Amino acid sequence: MGVLRDLDETQAPLMDHLIELRGRLLRSVFVLAVSFGVCFYFANDILAFLAQPLQDAFGEGEARLIYTKLPEVFFVELKVALFAAFCVSFPIIANQMWAFVAPGLYAREKRAFLPFLVATPILFIAGASLAYFVVMPTAFRWFLGFRGDAGGIPIEALPSAGDYLSLVMQFILAFGICFLLPVLLLLLERAGLITRASLVKMRRYVIVGVVAVAAIVTPPDPGSQLILAGPLYILFEGSLLVMLILNRRRQDQTEESGEASDTV
Repeated sequence: MGVLRDLDETQAPLMDHLIELRGRLLRSVFVLAVSFGVCFYFANDILAFLAQPLQDAFGEGEARLIYTKLPEVFFVELKVALFAAFCVSFPIIANQMWAFVAPGLYAREKRAFLPFLVATPILFIAGASLAYFVVMPTAFRWFLGFRGDAGGIPIEALPSAGDYLSLVMQFILAFGICFLLPVLLLLLERAGLITRASLVKMRRYVIVGVVAVAAIVTPPDPGSQLILAGPLYILFEGSLLVMLILNRRRQDQTEESGEASDTV
């Protein structure tokens, strides 16, 4: 009877956590669905915003998007709405995730994770902004430089709406995710999986890796690759600097606590 009672007592908190998780997931799905409905209503305006770099690369009044399949534009608007809805609702979804996890953390752990939660959207937006305002116009102008003629046959750029949207999403997601490199490195360092000293020793390999990642996630023009590789390496060096500051702060706190214990 005692064993059954203990099982009941352990199952009760588990059920409470599952019920809370279900509630927070439902809220997140509801927010995403509402955001999707609003974004789908403004899908044309959002698509026009995403197409502005192409407009700038072509010149005023020269850009056009075509579609070769009847339902293509409809699915493009669905993808645009879903992409925009996730971007809009992500802060609320992240807040729901944090509200579910936070009660199980100590105050010290909450203070440790809070900077990462704040830095993640800021770095992602910075990377996406770099892609939208700098990289995409530069890359599109480079692509359009191949227009001309082949044996008297004109070669024109007539991108389809679906292909263009896929390319824009690739740019934005690639740059946004790559800019989260400091968050990843600092989390791994705090978890004890890597150290600053090991990263310093691997600097030359990191440079090769940064160039390789830039070559993979960007289109094959040198300008886009350099524009991504440069900030990525700067972020890597910035992560090393932050690690150095945090390590010195921890060392000072350890020494102060040791001196206090010796005094006692």
